Amino acid sequence: MRVRNSKYIFFVLVLMLLASCGTVQRMTKGDMEEEDFIIGKLYEDELVKEQPYVPKVERGKKPRTAYEEASDKGKNKKLYAVIKPWMGVPYKYGGTTKQGIDCSGFVGNIYREAYGITLHRTANDMQQDVKKVSKSQLREGDLVFFVNSHGKVSHVGIYLHDGLFVHSSTSRGVIISPLSDSYWSQHFHCGGRHPKAR
Repeated sequence: MRVRNSKYIFFVLVLMLLASCGTVQRMTKGDMEEEDFIIGKLYEDELVKEQPYVPKVERGKKPRTAYEEASDKGKNKKLYAVIKPWMGVPYKYGGTTKQGIDCSGFVGNIYREAYGITLHRTANDMQQDVKKVSKSQLREGDLVFFVNSHGKVSHVGIYLHDGLFVHSSTSRGVIISPLSDSYWSQHFHCGGRHPKAR
């Protein structure tokens, strides 16, 4: 009889544990930033179409990377120096290190290192830290926000110049992309400027 009771109690405990895991998972999903939760669904267009910026090769000259071209034309040399070691770092949900980083983690690190500014952790909340600006008003160092198919701000990057921005892409990690890319132009929400980011 004790063996049966023990098995029954064990069975009930296992069921309770499994049920609680489901609850934790549902809570975690609700708390997670939507930009990162379901990779492949949120950015399914990006995963298929999003391409990094590739500079045109001038005849007789050595090909240049997107970073080299952007930093040569950029005015804020400290900003580009801070960005350089992050180029190519893979995307990782919740990541904040060079082993893997998500979009808001990347932007947060760059702003801390380049400007000494601490931003909110998620792309959506970062809007609270900046003054909204239109695409035509973007300046070097401004944030650029993008919405997903549900209209929620779900991605953030840093504007450079000439229609280029740097960000941590779910498909390619930290890259430079053109705002004119079909995915980003369709999903662009707004720019954001922090008064101390100069």
